[in-house]
Formats: sequence, C-alpha cells, structure tokens
Amino acid sequence: MPAAGDKGPGAGLAVATATAPLLTLTVRRKVYRPAGSAPVEAVRDLVVSIGTAETLCLIGPSGAGKTTTLRLLLGLDRDFEGSLTADPHLRIGMVFQEPRLLPWRSVEENVRLSLPRAERRQSLDALFAELGLTEWRGRYPRALSLGMARRVALARALALAPRLLVLDEPFVSLDDAAASSLRAAVFGSAASRGAAVLMVTHNVPEALAVADRLLLLSGRPASLVAEVPIRTPKGERGRDWAEAMRRDLAARYPGAVAEG
Repeated sequence: MPAAGDKGPGAGLAVATATAPLLTLTVRRKVYRPAGSAPVEAVRDLVVSIGTAETLCLIGPSGAGKTTTLRLLLGLDRDFEGSLTADPHLRIGMVFQEPRLLPWRSVEENVRLSLPRAERRQSLDALFAELGLTEWRGRYPRALSLGMARRVALARALALAPRLLVLDEPFVSLDDAAASSLRAAVFGSAASRGAAVLMVTHNVPEALAVADRLLLLSGRPASLVAEVPIRTPKGERGRDWAEAMRRDLAARYPGAVAEG
C-alpha cells in the first residue's frame, strides 16, 4: 500500500484498525433451492463486521448477492451456513431501495408506526426539521416525489435512534441533485447521532465519498475480493481524487469494480 503522503491513484488506502464490532456476519455458504430448479449458491466465505460509528460500503456487480447478504445480516433469512453475532442491545434502522410507505397513512403516521408502541408519542419536531419534512408531515405518499419519499423512509429509520443504519442502494434512480441532497441528509444525520452505517451500492464514486472502509465483492456467489480502508479525510475527497481511486480499484479488482 502507498505511504500516507502519496498522491497517486492508490493514495488514501490505509491499514485496517481494530474496533469493537457492533455486528459480525460470517457466511460459509448460502444456497437457494428453488422448487424444480437447480440450487443457486448466492454467498460463499464472506465475513462482514461493522464497528461503532463506522461507515462501511459493500460494492459488487449487479446480481452478486449484496441484497442477500443484507437479509442475512438483518436476520431476515436464517437459512445459511455460518453465524450472526451482534450487540444484544443493538438497534438497526433499515432504508430499502423502495420507500415502502403506507399510502393511506400520512408522512408522520408512517414514521410513528415504525416505533415501538411505548415510543410513538415522542416529539419528532427536530427530526422532521433536520430532514426538511416539517411542511410535509400531514401529506400523503402520493404527494411526494421519490426523493421526498426516501427522506420519509430515512426519518422512519432514524426515529428508532439506531446505532446501525443499513442502506440498500438508497440513492439509485435519483438525479444527481436529489441524490446529493439526500446523501448529505443521510450521512449528516447518522454522524450527528454517532450511528454506524452499512451501505450496499454499485456506485463506486458514491461509496468513495462517504466510506471509512470498502468491502469489494465478487460476482455470484458473493465472496470477499478485497477490504479497502480509506484514510483520506472526507472533506478532501474531491472529484479528481475519487476518479483516480476508482480507476486504481478497477485495475486491481476488475471483477468487483467496473472500469467505466
């Protein structure tokens, strides 16, 4: 790895530092066995460990098994060979690709319904103000753009006061301005709360802008190709730096990072 002062394409890579993990997923093998079809191996020999207040991005080609990995990590699918260990008090907030809002409920009702019953009367004023949703509290999902609907999905996740925020391609299909605005809201809110973030994406520049560490995955079955910690301060990650890093990663790990 390059030295700390290097300014070439590989600059910004660092040696991993040990942190007490909030959660560790170890997958020796995950296989789908659809009726009437041959088994499909989705994940093999993959370990995902997330540290306190860390931003970790999973990057890999489409269809590689990234969403399957998230389902295993969230405990939504327990049919695999391996283990899942987590802090017993860990709260996880999940933001899916689709906002999944109840159309017959208002914005505020959608957020409150995600909370445990004993917490549903808490004040959400600060959260709605932070995410630019104050004026939309009484509106219904049909009145929202996709970007605004995703802000509501984010509010729903953050209202839980999670220590880990999990994002599944949350900015896909948004235009550049909407994606940039929502990304700033997501990571600003997570940072202000000291929450760790795990984001699945195939957008390498996006991941380079926000990540403390990258996990590069192979095509199916998803396996670990490389772990890439990043040391360059986030405020110094300009477009030229990101493009040089992307090219360097694509040259080193062509199966995980696209060239173009």
